[in-house]
Amino acid sequence: MPSSTSPDQGDDLENCILRFSDLDLKDMSLINPSSSLKAELDGSTKKKYSFAKKKAFALFVKTKEVPTKRSFECKEKLWKCCQQLFTDQTSIHRHVATQHADEIYHQTASILKQLAVTLSTSKSLSSADEKNPLKECLPHNHDVSAWLPDISCFNPDELISGQGSEEGEVLLYYCYHDLEDPQWICAWQTALCQHLHLTGKIRIAAEGINGTVGGSKLATRLYVEVMLSFPLFKDDLCKDDFKTSKGGAHCFPELRVGVFEEIVPMGISPKKISYKKPGIHLSPGEFHKEVEKFLSQANQEQSDTILLDCRNFYESKIGRFQGCLAPDIRKFSYFPSYVDKNLELFREKRVLMYCTGGIRCERGSAYLKAKGVCKEVFQLKGGIHKYLEEFPDGFYKGKLFVFDERYALSYNSDVVSGQAQRLMPVIPSLLEAKSVHTVEPAGTSINSALLPSAASSF
Repeated sequence: MPSSTSPDQGDDLENCILRFSDLDLKDMSLINPSSSLKAELDGSTKKKYSFAKKKAFALFVKTKEVPTKRSFECKEKLWKCCQQLFTDQTSIHRHVATQHADEIYHQTASILKQLAVTLSTSKSLSSADEKNPLKECLPHNHDVSAWLPDISCFNPDELISGQGSEEGEVLLYYCYHDLEDPQWICAWQTALCQHLHLTGKIRIAAEGINGTVGGSKLATRLYVEVMLSFPLFKDDLCKDDFKTSKGGAHCFPELRVGVFEEIVPMGISPKKISYKKPGIHLSPGEFHKEVEKFLSQANQEQSDTILLDCRNFYESKIGRFQGCLAPDIRKFSYFPSYVDKNLELFREKRVLMYCTGGIRCERGSAYLKAKGVCKEVFQLKGGIHKYLEEFPDGFYKGKLFVFDERYALSYNSDVVSGQAQRLMPVIPSLLEAKSVHTVEPAGTSINSALLPSAASSF
């Protein structure tokens, strides 16, 4: 999604916009490249120039901030850049202005591009954009190292995850946001993960990014900080969007980062079914109340509500919400076909959808809504992961299937069936044989003959 930040909100950018009373950013002797950029801008965009430059400058300085080992809330701040330690804002500001003018130049152009997209009177800006070289100033033309955190202050052993699951963690997240240059994001993410010794799987597309990475707790913390400060994602991502669980780099055999058409493969072009028209998001608390209301009904089959699990059948076999409808599909690209064949089942129904982390519901709910048969379509924000954080003993019973070498996470002692117990031992060999390449299980190809037969509903 385009950034919704406006220049008038410049003073409200929380910790990203710093005070500049001690440094005159209008001094072109400090930032020479920006003078040429400013001269290239049309009159309307020039008004946004000062804001964009300050924002770019502040974001760059933010990446050089040294995380304190004691607390991130510590008022005393330090910055490290070019192997130098800075203890006050004046010195780090002057250093960045004199030594990193080129990076600020490119990032200013990128922010101006985002602002232009969000303007309601964008026709004149769009035509001007085609005539000037602003497109050449997007992030892909500057070194990805500008967006890597400084780790020189840490012991290398702190960044490397140990073999014990207690020493690290796994992050699961996604962010839908239109990306003009997925290839640059791919190169940056590869460099970032290697820099922090993270392993895992990251899918990037023009519609956004979807990742599962594992490493030490320090590494994952730094990764989250960088993602939250990166201009293209900072307005769409928040700390709560990162689902965490015990694990580490050892949970994945390697790092895989690639560019695809979809960040979760439903098999339908994002141009036809967009993430911009999903179902209504329900918080775990709201979803819990809806499920409670549904389960309290004497005759659930006659209810106007359907609790829909849009994961693969072998996932719902080992864990699911009580009373759910679990399609007999072995990969997410079969979900549209399932919906098409069962339209009457959903006619005039309120549908409560859920999946592992929420990403499959974004496109799945959009597809179901597009059919125009449902009364309402809702989805669990943050997926089962977030629900179990709040309600470990709630209405979800059994294990949570994950697509790494842990295979399943346990939040409670419930076992859904004997079949589920028999399924668990064969999952590792099946996944290894099929070399799963997706962040979420949508692209997994598993021989269903080797797995217990799946019922269509529970």
